[in-house]
Amino acid sequence: MNAGDTQVWQDKKRYLWLLGLIAPTALFIALPIIAGMNRLGWHVAAQLPFWIGPILIYVLLPALDLHFGADGQNAPDEVMAALENDRYYRYCTYAYIPCQYASLVLGAYLFTATDLSWLGVEGSLSWFAKIGLALSVGALGGVGINTAHELGHKKVRLERWLSKITLAQTGYGHFYVEHNRGHHVRVATPEDPASGRFGESFWRFFPRSVIGGVRSAWELETARLHRLDKGPWRMSNDVLNAWLMSVVLFGALIAAFGPAVIPFLVIQAVYGFSLLESVNYIEHYGLLRRTRANGRYERCTPEHSWNSDHIVTNLFLYHLQRHSDHHANPTRRYQTLRSMSESPNLPSGYASLIGLTYLPPLWRRLMDHRVLAHYGGDITRVNIAPRRRAEILARHGAAEPAAA
Repeated sequence: MNAGDTQVWQDKKRYLWLLGLIAPTALFIALPIIAGMNRLGWHVAAQLPFWIGPILIYVLLPALDLHFGADGQNAPDEVMAALENDRYYRYCTYAYIPCQYASLVLGAYLFTATDLSWLGVEGSLSWFAKIGLALSVGALGGVGINTAHELGHKKVRLERWLSKITLAQTGYGHFYVEHNRGHHVRVATPEDPASGRFGESFWRFFPRSVIGGVRSAWELETARLHRLDKGPWRMSNDVLNAWLMSVVLFGALIAAFGPAVIPFLVIQAVYGFSLLESVNYIEHYGLLRRTRANGRYERCTPEHSWNSDHIVTNLFLYHLQRHSDHHANPTRRYQTLRSMSESPNLPSGYASLIGLTYLPPLWRRLMDHRVLAHYGGDITRVNIAPRRRAEILARHGAAEPAAA
């Protein structure tokens, strides 16, 4: 940003974006704490820091969101171009990737090591510590999917490849295709596997989104290659080459640490992409784009995504919670995304809500009335789970709307 711009407006979060590196370095931060606790003889308590990832997601970030509240700062129009082109912000996302992979390798070592005397541990880790370790590495992998999301939307070829590299840890390389060319086209419609439906629990959404996302990515990439008169079984297939990165990565870790690392790899990958799917479920829950007279859906607008301006989780997720602006402007870089007043707003940040998605009665009590309020009480305008549609319409005294 040039000097003239900074005299008018300052990004108060400019250096706070580096807090996003806490997630991929948390394991390194935890090690001296673990060693110190073991030296004090607190061997049982010393296993808890291995759970730093879940603790960060389910406890620390929600508490900080509650304390610091909403951000309230949007960049003015006159500085948008300079802010967008400031390379400092993209370097903040690039830095995530080496930290992510360093923690993955460290986690694989700790999970399989039989002599951790330097850490004050006799022999290998307990299974309680190992599970916490795998979930913590999975947490940084899940946040890494968000980093890949930021990079994958950009036109710079390097950033697109970095997106695939980041996704390799969780084996979710197909997200690169499905999210950009599938979800952004079908968002907030019954056809989108990644849009949560009113009355649908997270546990029904999860397999639907995972399986639907894989199927959608393969179909989209097969269709792209077909238009080029090419078959799908080639390295230019962006689903296959992204998956191959995971195969090479996992193969290298198994070769380095032995088959004992396989449970670690599976746990961290599944937990990592489950966090993504929790966020997918939250982002568009119950929201629906209208069908026009010509049978097409209306253009996606800020009212079709749930927004949250809670500053702490936004710093960790590169403004992902300003999701309404993201869908309106998919290629806009995270530092320029705005919190939009016309979008429906969540009661807190994603970190506070992820845990609630696991508990359907609490989730529905928190969100269903907000969905209805957004549509002025008209249940027929809501994206309802098909298997519960008749029941939900009847409960609200509504009839099935006539076809357009």
